[in-house]
Amino acid sequence: MPHLTRRHFIQGLQGLGALAVAAPYLQARAQAEGERPFKRLILWFTPNGTIHNQWRSTTTDTLTFGQGAMLEPLSAQRDRLLLCDQIDFHRVSNHSGGMANMLTGGGRAGNTSGGRSVDQFIAQAIGGQTPFASLELGVHTSAWGGNTQTRMCYREAGEFAPPDDDPQSVYRRIFGGAAGGDPVADRLLARRRSILDINRGELSRLRRRMSAERGQILDQHLEALRTVERRLEGVGGCGQPDAPAGLALRDNDSFPLVGAAQMDLAVAALACGVTSVVSLQWSHTVSPIVFTWIGQRSAHHSLSHYSPNDASGVADYVACERWYAEQFGGLLDALAARPSPEGAGTLLDDTLVVWVRELGDGRLHSCESVPFILATSPEGAARRGLRTNRMLQANGAPHQQLLVSLCQLMGVDTQVFGDPSAGVGPLPGLVG
Repeated sequence: MPHLTRRHFIQGLQGLGALAVAAPYLQARAQAEGERPFKRLILWFTPNGTIHNQWRSTTTDTLTFGQGAMLEPLSAQRDRLLLCDQIDFHRVSNHSGGMANMLTGGGRAGNTSGGRSVDQFIAQAIGGQTPFASLELGVHTSAWGGNTQTRMCYREAGEFAPPDDDPQSVYRRIFGGAAGGDPVADRLLARRRSILDINRGELSRLRRRMSAERGQILDQHLEALRTVERRLEGVGGCGQPDAPAGLALRDNDSFPLVGAAQMDLAVAALACGVTSVVSLQWSHTVSPIVFTWIGQRSAHHSLSHYSPNDASGVADYVACERWYAEQFGGLLDALAARPSPEGAGTLLDDTLVVWVRELGDGRLHSCESVPFILATSPEGAARRGLRTNRMLQANGAPHQQLLVSLCQLMGVDTQVFGDPSAGVGPLPGLVG
């Protein structure tokens, strides 16, 4: 660990203080009288678009999935799902463009969203009371390094919030302070706590000699110190999972094992109050993963480009997407099986889960009619004015409006997200 001076430590906290200054202007509010926002958000990404006639429901007012269709494994979960169809990315195409704009809406530094991805924008508003404002989890996302094809989350314009592909690393970050038993780790933790104690004491003494106006700025630094301290302490109890086993993180065949471990950690993190915002990124656009565990021999990206006339190739691609649907359903079941930390209902009741993609028709590299799925419990949907078990046809609405809706559903008051020239306000027909 590099030597950390008090001066450098405080300088680093100044960035956190800036976020604290901005946060009150982004604070949550309910969308209408009697409604309350979701408390937790999961963004779930899978790559390479879709085949629309294999993804869509055959009816719109209720969800009906044909035999063998991509989403048929979710048939028993229809009351939890709201499919969003015919949503277009504004002036964007191809893999990199779709990946870079999917969660940012094409925002830049001067826009309301500051070029942040929607998860980071929401986390900045609601993440101040948890040890981690957000957690970025990945499954085989980094073999190609960090670039616009492999990253979907942005802290600021052009600054990635990279996913952690290692479940053991994620576990140590979340629960490490509570686990104990490792003398080296315990000494490192004690040293870090000592640094925090020194800085807290010095800042507290300085606070007593400052004016009220300047003291408010210092209070923000003290709160940032408390946030760091909560991270070091970790979380005990709350049904935390066992530490995950070591996995060959870049071994193709470990893909489902890493994903399962990351989903367990995502659920535990939300149940234990470690964070309120989680993103889970399965691979990346142009994904080279081969679904060997279901008998496939070609990479997912290659399968996504088979001609509609190639029945065998299309069937192989659909099989991969059905596997993803099964994992998505498993995540919803895991959230529904955990009691709410607030003591009433389930974890799913107050969690909004959003399945996102970077392309519409992957064969065309098109960012038109990009499919999205929103999921929560029927009870959770009713509290927020969502009607599930249906497919919303958005008629080419810009996806910036969906991102606005996600912010509002999480209680963040904004009418614009990303590129303001694309569209203003929430997605028509989503709520109400």
